[in-house]
This record gives sequence, C-alpha cells and structure tokens, in this order.
Amino acid sequence: MKALAFNEFGGPEKLRLQDVPDPKIGPDEVLIRVRACALNHLDIFVREGIPALKTPLPFWTGCDIAGDIAEVGAAGPGLKVGDRVVVNPNVICNRCEFCIQGEDSLCVRYGIVGEHVPGGMAELVKVRGDNVVKLPDRISYEDAASVVLTSMTAWRMVVTQGQLRAGQDVLILGVGGGVSSTAVQIAKLCGARVFVTSSSDAKLERARQLGADVGINYAKEDWAKAVSDKTGRRGVDLVIENVGASTWKQSLRSVRKGGRLVTCGATTGPLAETDVRIVFWNQIHIIGSTMANRREFNDVIRLFFDGKLRAIVDEVVPLKDGAAAQQRLAEGRQFGKIVLKV
Repeated sequence: MKALAFNEFGGPEKLRLQDVPDPKIGPDEVLIRVRACALNHLDIFVREGIPALKTPLPFWTGCDIAGDIAEVGAAGPGLKVGDRVVVNPNVICNRCEFCIQGEDSLCVRYGIVGEHVPGGMAELVKVRGDNVVKLPDRISYEDAASVVLTSMTAWRMVVTQGQLRAGQDVLILGVGGGVSSTAVQIAKLCGARVFVTSSSDAKLERARQLGADVGINYAKEDWAKAVSDKTGRRGVDLVIENVGASTWKQSLRSVRKGGRLVTCGATTGPLAETDVRIVFWNQIHIIGSTMANRREFNDVIRLFFDGKLRAIVDEVVPLKDGAAAQQRLAEGRQFGKIVLKV
C-alpha cells in the first residue's frame, strides 16, 4: 500500500508518498480502507521527533480516520466488509485500573493511532474492532474525519474536566484551531458566554458564526486586560488553554477567583512560567486533560450525527499533497481542520 511516511525526523520535506507493507490484523481487529484523514499538530510533533516515543522508521501519522471496512478479524463485533466507519484512535491495554474504570486516556499504556502505532495517512490502517462506529450514509468521510480528535479533546476539556455550566464565562484561546473552534460549539451547548482570541479578525468573525459572544484580537490589544475589562474585573470561570508557554501567564490572570484552567497542549512550548502566588491566592484549579474515554467519544459522535455539532473543514487536499498541508497547519493559516483525501 501507499503511505505518506517519513524515513527520518524533520520538516514536512521529509514526507514521501511511498510503498509500505500492508497491515496484518489480529482476531479482534479490523482493516480499514482509509478514505479521509484529518491533520493535527500531533502529526507535526511526531514527524519532527519525540525522543520519548522511540518512533520506528519509516512511520506515518494520522489520528482522525474515516473509511470502509476492508477485512474483519474472527472476533469482529457486528461489522462486515464494506461498512462505512469512523475511528476512535485510543490505544489501551484494557487491563489496568484505569481501563477497568472506563478512563481510557488514563491507561498506563495509553497510546494514540498515528502517534504510537502507524496511522491513517495511508491507504489501509488496522484498529481494534470495538474502536469503530458505523457512519451514516448522509455524512461524508471528510466531515467524519474532521471531528474525531478535536471533538474528543474539546468535550473532555469543556464538559468533563472544565465542568462548564449555563451562565458561566469561558475563554477559548486560538480559535482558528480545531480543538478551539469545536470547544466554542460545545460551550454554547452548555449555555455559557464564550470569549475567544485570535490574531485574525476573519477568524474571530468565523467564531462568532459558531456562537462566540466576544472576540479579542490579541495582535491589536492586551487580551488578558480585555478579558478583565469585559468581565468587570472578575475574570472568566474557565479558560481552555492549548497554547502553552506564550499564553500561560495571561491565562492564569484571566481566571476568576476559584475558577478553572484546563490545559491539553503546548504548541508554543512546554515550559511555562507560573506565578504560584496567583494560583494559591486566587485558589485557581489547574487541570490537565488528554483525549477522551469511550463514553465521551460516543457522546460527542452522537451529537455530531444528530447535527448538534458541525464539522469545521478548512480544506480537503489529496494525500500526496500532505506535506504542504502540514506546513499550512504549522503556520496557523487554517480555520478548523485540513483533511487529506486518500
């Protein structure tokens, strides 16, 4: 089969559409003919090299996958060749205390398809049979692929970890990204007032169309001061933080006394400066969040199937053009998801 793989770590120029061996499935797995795979910053991090992963080369990423069942293992649960499906990319041991509790993303051996095992930027991918959900005919592969990782991440951040409630204020940073733009929709379903930031007025307008109430252009004004002013110096109940080092101090200053900051990423760097006095004096809850469990995945996919969450697709490009697409993502020129069509 063909895969958009890299044979050494580095920039997007390291990606090659090349021949790699077809995956061989086990009894509890299915083989999927990939039709669409959406991009994430995770694809960039893995391609550049994460030393702790010890990634085998060649390798190909891709967490957000939709396609057709091509082969079913002997223990395949109610699936047949030809079924249209979308993939839950969690990789778990199914044995540790957290798996038994249903907390997939806390699994002691937790991994993600496309990060810890080869992913969907290929013609074929293998996953566990119970990690796929049948896709209604009315939903395109591209839309389905665009909602997986971002919706899982945003749902757990806003609902499970952030405990957002009707009437509360939430600040969502960098609204052009997939997680942030999805978080806007989820926050509005919760009944919250939504503040968003971006350096682009066009992206802020797109966010307003999704339901955002207040847009702040951080290239034109001090966004932490703007949040303070617009909340009567109170601050917001919840900050959705996925930027990291460059925004961390201002994010902490934007949280109200007793409020919450939920973080899932560090696209501008992992080492952020924390004024501990702000944390203890304002009694701020700092909460980490990664992906979602199976229940949360099913909840958010159901909302998508029911039309209560919209797919936000910036563009669809052929798999062979994936290198240029990753470069565009790295530069932050998209709003929503870039999807590769296989």
